[in-house]
Amino acid sequence: MPTGDPNPLRDVFATAAARVLAQHPADEQRRMLSAPGLAAEGSFYGFVSGDALTVKLPADRVQELVADGRGLPCSPRPGRPMREWVQIPASDVAACTDWLLEARAFVTGAAATGAPGASRDPRHARNRRSPIVTDG
Repeated sequence: MPTGDPNPLRDVFATAAARVLAQHPADEQRRMLSAPGLAAEGSFYGFVSGDALTVKLPADRVQELVADGRGLPCSPRPGRPMREWVQIPASDVAACTDWLLEARAFVTGAAATGAPGASRDPRHARNRRSPIVTDG
């Protein structure tokens, strides 16, 4: 669904977002930093920033992507990169969709359910409820 925006990534993002929302209809399309973005369970996991897709991933994954040149640190304030956000030059719909789904798995704690490729970071299982254990 093209937006008519002069930034071609916004059109790519719009199509990828539609695909992700078709798989996860409870997710929301909202604005983050004045840009189109996606959120699940109240947490943003991806948005367009300039000519890059910005996604939330585990800090070690962000470091890996930056170290091997596939991503750039996300630094909305100069000199203060956000450790769990990375900018990816995702120029096609398939790549953008894959990055958004990986980020979504991270923020929703899908790894706690054993979803392949999902986050192993226990901090992002915060929305999962532990069974209540009582004596007796």
